[in-house]
Amino acid sequence: MYITRHAPPLVLFLSLGLTLLPHQLLSQSADGPPAIPGPSFEDVISVEGIGSVSVSADGNAIAYTVSSTDWDENQFSRQIWLARTATNETAEPFQLTRGEKSSRSPQFAPSGTRLAFLTDRGNGSEIFIIDTRGGEASAVTDFEGSISSFAWSKDGKSIAFVATPSDNSERDARKKAYGDYAGEDEDLTYSHLWVIELDSADGENSAKHAATQLTSGEDFTVGSFDWAPDGSSIAFDHRPRPVIDDFVRSDISIVDVSSTTVRPLMSAAAPESGPLFSPDGKRVAFSSSFDNNPYYGNTVLATVPTEGGEAVLATEQFDEDASAIAWTDDGLWFTASQRTERAVFTVAVDSAGGTGAIERVDIGQPMLGSVDVTASGMAMAYTAQSAIRTSELYSRDLTQKGAGPVRHTDQQASIDEWPLGTRELVRWKSKDGAEIEGVLMLPEGHDRTKPAPLMVVIHGGPTGTSRPTLVSGYVYPVMQWLAKGAIVLQPNYRGSAGYGGAFRALNVRNLGVGDAWDVESGVQHLIDEGLADKDKLGAMGWSQGGYISAFLATNSTMFKALSNGAGISDWMTYYVNTDIHGFTRNYLGATPWEDPAIYALTSPMTNIRRAQTPTLIQHGEFDRRVPVPNAYQLYQGLQDVGVETRLVIYKGFGHGISKPKERLAAMWHNWQWFGKYVWGEEIELPIASEEAEGRDGDD
Repeated sequence: MYITRHAPPLVLFLSLGLTLLPHQLLSQSADGPPAIPGPSFEDVISVEGIGSVSVSADGNAIAYTVSSTDWDENQFSRQIWLARTATNETAEPFQLTRGEKSSRSPQFAPSGTRLAFLTDRGNGSEIFIIDTRGGEASAVTDFEGSISSFAWSKDGKSIAFVATPSDNSERDARKKAYGDYAGEDEDLTYSHLWVIELDSADGENSAKHAATQLTSGEDFTVGSFDWAPDGSSIAFDHRPRPVIDDFVRSDISIVDVSSTTVRPLMSAAAPESGPLFSPDGKRVAFSSSFDNNPYYGNTVLATVPTEGGEAVLATEQFDEDASAIAWTDDGLWFTASQRTERAVFTVAVDSAGGTGAIERVDIGQPMLGSVDVTASGMAMAYTAQSAIRTSELYSRDLTQKGAGPVRHTDQQASIDEWPLGTRELVRWKSKDGAEIEGVLMLPEGHDRTKPAPLMVVIHGGPTGTSRPTLVSGYVYPVMQWLAKGAIVLQPNYRGSAGYGGAFRALNVRNLGVGDAWDVESGVQHLIDEGLADKDKLGAMGWSQGGYISAFLATNSTMFKALSNGAGISDWMTYYVNTDIHGFTRNYLGATPWEDPAIYALTSPMTNIRRAQTPTLIQHGEFDRRVPVPNAYQLYQGLQDVGVETRLVIYKGFGHGISKPKERLAAMWHNWQWFGKYVWGEEIELPIASEEAEGRDGDD
């Protein structure tokens, strides 16, 4: 919930086709409930997915990450693969990095023959370089701390990076004298800019290098940055403190690489971030909310002279969040959601900041993932998917007029045997007349004349977006419910991204209330259409989706079962415990002491005595975004009024379940809960004993 809404969408994962594990075999007992239909839970969790991409300057190669699941180590890992575009579409990509530690954030050197990436092979994140023509990767940094991001200079002779030093000597001395304690919003660790000079262009034959610190102190912490074309300076965004609430106070400055002198460039009241130099270095592009609310208003792209001056808006008339990705001779490139689609756009910008028309770039698929464009604007590489094809790696030669996308992977082959069903978009009117859209997933060969069990999966955000992807679920057994004959609705309730700024503001001072209207009206629409069985309805969600599920638990009797994942139960409880207090103040328009009525209106706990629906509660032990007291409060309230409930705390986790075994457990917990209250099945959690595992191994 409340994750920065300009982050790339979640990667779609694909199946590895794992063999059955012992506990899967036990779950198919003839004496137990019906066997789990469709792919196993492990198969869905174990699917491989393509992540970030980087295209070489000549467009002839693409580096990209592939995620996989390591059940033995109970972790998700990433490695870098390479695809050649200069050959043909059927050329096989190959794995470039290996090892127990993940490799991520690949970036081609300007020459295109060498690739830098981040990996945790040392004491923390370090930058390694590898020759894409063959050979071993070697470290070029030896940093005492954690490197979060990096970028090559345009001539390939230097690499700048953002890092957090690990020097805790002062804290260690304090702990020795006074024991261990921490003051809230104290003991903060600041990130800063560093640079290393390589032995030769593109780091050929480079060894580890000492880094030169470009920024320092506790006046600000550094975020994203961009090199000037001539390599003399770096533009970067920064905020006063490394706390999430301070994103609204972010500014942009420029540091001279040789002298380390820092000068401000943009420091308006609105947040400015994501600087990008123009190809000639005369202007810097950035994003800002300007006069819009920074939490739910449109993010606009603008440019400003490098030497300072008045900013000129570039996407003022574009009614959605614009996220810049590159600035080439053709103009600014940016991504944005358009209803359930996600696309690439360009807008021409002249030397004075004047702009032309905004144009959409053809990528051949409606839902964009990661994207990279060459500095020349000659080629692009990206991931994209549709309702009938899963996420794949594509490229486009932008110099050839009429040349379409070229696909380089075939991830679809790994799930072709799954009963995937179909995806379609549905629209309905909510209680107040607002038009709401959602994704409807239907089973294979579904008979639309017979009402089916309906499972509603509510996305987080609230400025997230549900899209008609082939594989989805997280901790919800969506693929198995489809195979069981249920239909699945994913509503893009008010506040969702992709539908314009006014739509995103519809749940301001209306959280929960309007959201519930949208969910209930969507369910009623499917009942009226004869698609949904009114006696077999379930709803669930994580984060904001969990909050909406909690609100439904105490304000609706429509559903037979609910599941609340990491959701808010009481806005006062949330406000004083969370790490992002500004979210609440902006969406509810006040603090709880200024307007207790709005906090009561939008809190699930207010109407706890009306609750009737059996509710599963799932929460991470160390969640800072939606702290765990919210889970305990709803759990105790439901118990007190006699409603069936279960609270499961996932030990060691924050806001998300980020390890495969615990994600498997959470999926089983939802399968059990909805199986009992929607299908009337008693389902045991299958646990294989060591003796049983030994017998299976002997077989």
